[in-house]
Amino acid sequence: MQSRRKLRFRLIVSFALFGFGLSALFAVASLYVRAKVENQLINASLQSDVDQAVEYKSTHPDPNDPLRSQLIDGWLWSDRTIYKAPLAWQNLGTGVYDMHDVEPDGHVRHYKLAVSRKYGLIGFLSYDISREDLGKRQLITGLVSAVVLFSLLSLAIGLWLSRKVLKPVSELATRLRDFRKAGRAELLAPHFADDEVGELAQALDEYSARLTAMVERDREFNSDVSHELRTPLAVIASTTELLQGSPDLTDKLRERLKRIERASRQATELIEALLLLSRAERRGPTRGETTDVAKVASDVIESQRPQVRDKPVEIELIQKGSVTVNAPPSVLSVALTNIIGNAIKYTLEGRVTVEVDKGRIDVIDTGPGIKPEDAERLFQRGVRGEGAGGSGAGLGLAIVRRLCELYGWDVSMRPRSDANGAIATIIFDRSSAQAA
Repeated sequence: MQSRRKLRFRLIVSFALFGFGLSALFAVASLYVRAKVENQLINASLQSDVDQAVEYKSTHPDPNDPLRSQLIDGWLWSDRTIYKAPLAWQNLGTGVYDMHDVEPDGHVRHYKLAVSRKYGLIGFLSYDISREDLGKRQLITGLVSAVVLFSLLSLAIGLWLSRKVLKPVSELATRLRDFRKAGRAELLAPHFADDEVGELAQALDEYSARLTAMVERDREFNSDVSHELRTPLAVIASTTELLQGSPDLTDKLRERLKRIERASRQATELIEALLLLSRAERRGPTRGETTDVAKVASDVIESQRPQVRDKPVEIELIQKGSVTVNAPPSVLSVALTNIIGNAIKYTLEGRVTVEVDKGRIDVIDTGPGIKPEDAERLFQRGVRGEGAGGSGAGLGLAIVRRLCELYGWDVSMRPRSDANGAIATIIFDRSSAQAA
């Protein structure tokens, strides 16, 4: 909507500026042509008249016979009597001049003066152009009014034309919004004319068809992967369960079977979470199941204990309050497995503490820690943190971020201020966490 308004505004401004510029250019050209032609005609006429007057006086000398009319006054002096002429005229050569005299009442008189020097005679012909100045001012006023009128007319045409031109675009946007509300797409091109907007609608139809086909392939792939992976994982889980019931197993083999069982369970949970994430990002999260955070955290800790091996690391679960979330256990298990597993992996000695409080869970370790500027980058896809062996989160924390965003949780990581290490936090309910 904002882009369309900007486009409409640009169209209106373009028409208004075009109308103003064209009318202003026409007005300036009219004034220039009028002034140029008028000046040339007056100058040529005055010069011709004064030349003819001097020619006539040279053959019919009569100093008391000046040429006078309402607008034109003529004077003729000889070289000896030129001092009778006004001082400003006495040194003027042959030609036409623009003159300005201040009259006794203070009014400035604008006139043209034609001068001709021949046969020892000097002729002057004065032409008052006050009326031409008045006409010029009236013309300027009329042209300014015309410029304003044409600018307003251009603005009105721009408003009307922009509404008419953008109406198909608005209709296209409305249909797209209706499709989004309805949850299904229909062909757009049949509803529009065979023009640029119709071409855009056809391109959107083609894009929608490709996107729909891609989503269908993705859905089919997820379904196939879910079926194909769950079957061997179920076989592994059932086989390890049967093997653990054998009476002749050694403790070492029994521990290895438990590790296989935990790995298969984690793989099953991860597959379920990823498939749920893929479906939910298209249709919204499923919130019909309630999960106890402390119980899932306890199970994750037990599944991650083999990572400790011979490291002098203690793992502790502290439950300060009861927290339940409206999400499947597999989703919460995948998120906590990545966070708690990373804490155990990077902690070479010391303690990993998992605190469950109202509306949140904190995982605190005594590992090498993280840089404050790297805290947000660790949740980006493919970014690895600096730590043990140079390995890092990889895709794990990126998946955690996507799961948390899907269910409205806040996940973050920050360095510890009291000692070496890092603190990873998932806030399930911000209001409860702030109250606690």
